[in-house]
Amino acid sequence: MRLEGSTALVTGANRGIGLAIAEALAAAGAHVLAGVRELDSDHTVPAPLEAVRMDLSSPEAVDSSLDGLSAAPDILVNNAGRFAGGLLERQEPDHLQEVLQVNLAAPIRITRRLLPEMLERGSGKIVNNVSIIGHAPFPGATVYAASKTGLAGFTDSLRRELQGTPVSVLELITPGVDTEMMDQVQEELSGHSKTDNWDHVDPADWAEKVVKAIADDEDRLNPGGAERVAQLMPDKLLSLVAKGGFER
Repeated sequence: MRLEGSTALVTGANRGIGLAIAEALAAAGAHVLAGVRELDSDHTVPAPLEAVRMDLSSPEAVDSSLDGLSAAPDILVNNAGRFAGGLLERQEPDHLQEVLQVNLAAPIRITRRLLPEMLERGSGKIVNNVSIIGHAPFPGATVYAASKTGLAGFTDSLRRELQGTPVSVLELITPGVDTEMMDQVQEELSGHSKTDNWDHVDPADWAEKVVKAIADDEDRLNPGGAERVAQLMPDKLLSLVAKGGFER
C-alpha cells in the first residue's frame, strides 16, 4: 500500500505504541490523525501529527468523535486499549466493562463506520492491535484476554469477508512493549507472576515493523522470541506453562 499522501487514523496515539506508530506513519509520508481521548494539555502530540478527539468510552462518544474528523482515513489503526489485571473476583465491574468497550466494541464500531467509505474509494487498510494475549491468553488478565481474543476473531473473520475487495486487514500480534501500559501490567500482576524478567520491545522498533507490514500489504505481524513460542504452543502445553508461572 502506498503510504505517501495517505491519511491514517491511529487511536490511542498520544503515548506508547500508538504514538510510535503515528510518528512512523508520518515519517513515511502519511497525514496522521492522532486520536486522543481529549484535546487538552494532558493529551498532546508532536508535529506533524494532527490531534483529533477520539473518545471511545461509549457508542455515542465514538460516533461523535468520528463525525468530527477533518479527513476520511485510508488507514485505520485500532490501537487504543485498556488493561485490567489481577484476580477476576477482585476487579471492579465498571472497569471491566470499560475494557470491553475500548478494546473490542469501539474498534468494531469504528471499522463499521469507516469501511463503507474505504470500499467506495477503492482502497483501505484496517489494522487491529490484537496483542499476544489474543492468541495466548494468560491468567490474571481474564477480561483483557476476552477483549483481545474477541478482536482476533473479528479481525480474522473480517479479513476473509473482505477477500476480493480493495480493503485489506492487518492483525498486529503485539509482544510486550516498553510502555506505561506495560508498567501497569507488570504492577497489577506482580503479586501473581514473576514479571520483573519479562522482555520488552522498544516502541519505535515495533512501529517500524508495523509500518513496513502496512506498506507490504501483510495480513499478520507476528512477534518474535518467547511470545512467538507462546503463540504456537498447543493449548495443553500453554496451560501447563501458565500454571507454573502463576499463583493466586
